[in-house]
Amino acid sequence: MEKEEFIELISEKMKPVRTEQGFSQEKMAEILGISKKTLVQIEKRRTNCNWTTVVAVCALFNRSESLLSVIGDDPIDFVQLIAQDSDAAPQEKTLGGKVWWKEIENLGDFRLQQNLISNHFRILDDENYRWFSSFDQDEAIKRLNELHFGK
Repeated sequence: MEKEEFIELISEKMKPVRTEQGFSQEKMAEILGISKKTLVQIEKRRTNCNWTTVVAVCALFNRSESLLSVIGDDPIDFVQLIAQDSDAAPQEKTLGGKVWWKEIENLGDFRLQQNLISNHFRILDDENYRWFSSFDQDEAIKRLNELHFGK
């Protein structure tokens, strides 16, 4: 998923996230640091959020069912994946992919999973720590082999 696609996706979920949280437009605009007029334009789909607003929404409402239903993973991790394009070091511990993930391949202590909603890939170790994320399956398989067999 490209950055612009993600911005559009989050923009489409602004009103559901706001109503899910029980916020008025005034309160939501204040929380996000945007004008009420801008929020109304986003909610009516006349414009999209800017990247800073997308990051704020994902950080502040990372447990939102509306966001999780379209991203299928922690929204903050997804923002990092898009912003950095990929990462190649052990990250935080995950839940191991019980809900939104399917196993693609296992090699030794590492396994490659694909998100069922966003289709991005990640590599977890046997303790469920995330080592790598990417939208590119070939890149993910290459990294899985590097982790398993050594560089």
